[in-house]
Amino acid sequence: MDAAPDRKRWGILALLFFSIAINLLDRQVLAVLAPTIRDELKLSNTEYSYIVTCFLIGLTLAQVPSGMLIDRAGPRFGLPVLMVIWSIANGLHSIARSVTQLSVFRFLLGVGECGNYSAGVKVISQWFPARERALAGGIFNSGTVIGAFFAPYLIVKLSASFGWRMAFVVPSVLGLLWILPWLLWYRDKQASTSATVQRAAIGPLLRMRQVWGAVMIRALAGPVVHFYWYWLPEYLKRERHFSMEMIGLYAGIPFLFAGLGNLTGGWFSGYLIGRGVPIDSARKIAFGLCGGLCLISAGVPLAPGEVSAMALICLATFALGASVANHIGLLTDLFSPPVLARLTGLTGMCEGVVNITVTLATGIIVDKFGYLPVFMAVGLMPAIAISGLFLLIRRVERIG
Repeated sequence: MDAAPDRKRWGILALLFFSIAINLLDRQVLAVLAPTIRDELKLSNTEYSYIVTCFLIGLTLAQVPSGMLIDRAGPRFGLPVLMVIWSIANGLHSIARSVTQLSVFRFLLGVGECGNYSAGVKVISQWFPARERALAGGIFNSGTVIGAFFAPYLIVKLSASFGWRMAFVVPSVLGLLWILPWLLWYRDKQASTSATVQRAAIGPLLRMRQVWGAVMIRALAGPVVHFYWYWLPEYLKRERHFSMEMIGLYAGIPFLFAGLGNLTGGWFSGYLIGRGVPIDSARKIAFGLCGGLCLISAGVPLAPGEVSAMALICLATFALGASVANHIGLLTDLFSPPVLARLTGLTGMCEGVVNITVTLATGIIVDKFGYLPVFMAVGLMPAIAISGLFLLIRRVERIG
């Protein structure tokens, strides 16, 4: 591969990185400002969980349609359409004055944001060889954690200077500005015409256990990532007694470790493959290590001080980030580009169903029993998820 295409694909990856960083910055505004907004609007944990659930419903219902849009129109035009939807929806939060309004705007945000991941996975499958896909996926997905890392500091500063409503507007403008360089720089490498997509039927694939193994991994591990996005500032405020200023300074640190996990996990499996380890074995080794390390989340509420609790959270998010990078690599190992975005959307839709259940349960359980049972579940779910690789997928190889 010559130098020009090499520069081109890494430049494309950089744009994807920024797209999903903006995506996470937008969705984190509510989570970071939840203590302020909840106090102003007098919301309980359960009511807050309803608002978050509306986002997850939109995220879930639009997964497969967004994947179809990306497969048919291609990422060049499909991704900007989604970016416009979610940027406008996020900006509308600034005028919300009730639980109902926040819930409606949150739903629309979910509808727009859900296709970013599918588009990124599709682009990576087209532009990167198998040995580099987990690393490319890790770099791409690290945009989520970089966005989440900077979000607390930036959002708290914006809110302190201009009020919490303006904190929704500025990230929305960034999303709209991103569209211009994407349209100027990116071209779909493999045209996804309607005819091509129609010939690549996914019906037979849905009867294969490997598809549901990939679904199981994302459906059970993904909600753990969402838990940290939506509930960590609340946990630090209510249970560890952090001030908003402390949340702004420290709440992003676990997401920095998640980003390091993205890069390390993607590099590690690529390193194994480069040393001659079969793709099947490389993915299983990486996933197994990640699942074991995630178990330490169960000890967070029992940690004696703030430093030890944050250290355990950081180790858990590191492992989660590493597993996400390898899941992106796994999807590109299993599925060909003509069906990849739709099947990635299917995994996201099933994740959304579990996410909705977990989010509603979290608010109710925290109100009634506190955070201990929640963190115990958070520790167990990734380990259970990864069993899908061994029980259902069994061997990592292209199936369609």
